[in-house]
Amino acid sequence: MSDLILQVQPERICVIRLSAIGDTCHALAVVRRIQDSWPDAKITWIIGKTEASLLADIPDIEFIIFDKSKGRRAYAKVQQQLGNSTFDVALCMHASMRANFLCRIVAAPIRLGFDRARAKDFQWLFTNRRIAAATAQHALEAMMSFATAIGVAPRPIRWHIPLDDGACEFAAKFNNPGRPLVVISPCSSQRSRNFRNWSIDNYAATIQHLADRGCRVVLTGGPTELEIRYGDALCATGAADNLVGKTSLKELAALLDAADLLICPDSGPAHIATAFNTPVLGLYATSNPDRTGPFAARELTINRYPDAALKYLGKPVEQLRWGQRVRHPGAMSLITVSDVIDKIDVFLDI
Repeated sequence: MSDLILQVQPERICVIRLSAIGDTCHALAVVRRIQDSWPDAKITWIIGKTEASLLADIPDIEFIIFDKSKGRRAYAKVQQQLGNSTFDVALCMHASMRANFLCRIVAAPIRLGFDRARAKDFQWLFTNRRIAAATAQHALEAMMSFATAIGVAPRPIRWHIPLDDGACEFAAKFNNPGRPLVVISPCSSQRSRNFRNWSIDNYAATIQHLADRGCRVVLTGGPTELEIRYGDALCATGAADNLVGKTSLKELAALLDAADLLICPDSGPAHIATAFNTPVLGLYATSNPDRTGPFAARELTINRYPDAALKYLGKPVEQLRWGQRVRHPGAMSLITVSDVIDKIDVFLDI
């Protein structure tokens, strides 16, 4: 059954979206839409441990943290925290086997999942209702379908992620009046055959151009060996501040809030920045930005995905499965330094 509309406004709603950072930002926009339409509804959100460090201090949402590192004990912990709670509806906005098992733990007569085509990892076996099927949707629009399906009225998109004083004070140290603050998060998550990262040499040329234009450049990223290597290499000349592996998610969010521009590939920071209305110059070749790119400021996105599809898959985008990735290490090299500098100059000259 699709196009589900609840007969009455629900009193209790359970949201299941564990990860990743970008997708939890999308899910937050859905939750805010529900809150804006149904302010009396009580919302419980089952979320991943890392993502909770960014969102779990939101005061009007009850968060239950799922720590996947605990294995089977993580499910028992969630069940213990749920106790005897019952919900009118569970919004199963995460199609993965981990999330599927959590769907069955939640006591709700309606477990709403993705339509069959998008219900990965056999999600349809764990849910009993589905959102309406759709094609060519951005990931945020797909999640918004959950709100539409239960009858929530459309609302202006908002996120409103709280920032503590410490994080804001940390970010303020990198603000210089009259000098644009540009954050570069050069690396995406390290997964098998991911190939989303632009080269160090290309970033170095971009950083030099930003410095020549009078910008303050700050590099951010996680503590992985690859990201540390990028940070050390790109900050060796002193043209950028190196914060790679040195920020919490809250500090990163505050820094992105303070920034004038973020430059990054397909990665979580693009969506955190979007949540704070910070323009994103997105670098896309291996994934389709129409599906996973920054939801706002799309005019700044560099989209070489169609070129990569033709060169490495031999097909135009229209013939690819929606969301199909180009898994080739040469794809990101289709984005040139000139592509990025041209976008930077247009942005700075506005």
